[in-house]
Amino acid sequence: MEEKKKMGRPTDAPKINNYRIRMTDHELQMLNTCCEMLKLSKADIIRKGIELVYKYYKYKD
Repeated sequence: MEEKKKMGRPTDAPKINNYRIRMTDHELQMLNTCCEMLKLSKADIIRKGIELVYKYYKYKD
């Protein structure tokens, strides 16, 4: 019998890349606080942080 692929929500930008980071207890506490305040996942907070840093340095000049 042929296995069927599970179908998730369709997306225009699938998130297929993984990256693992190490952080201090304080950095994790800050991340968790951001998650609670903004009601977003850790991954969403990290993506927003990357976007903020990128925009800052791209338009800095």
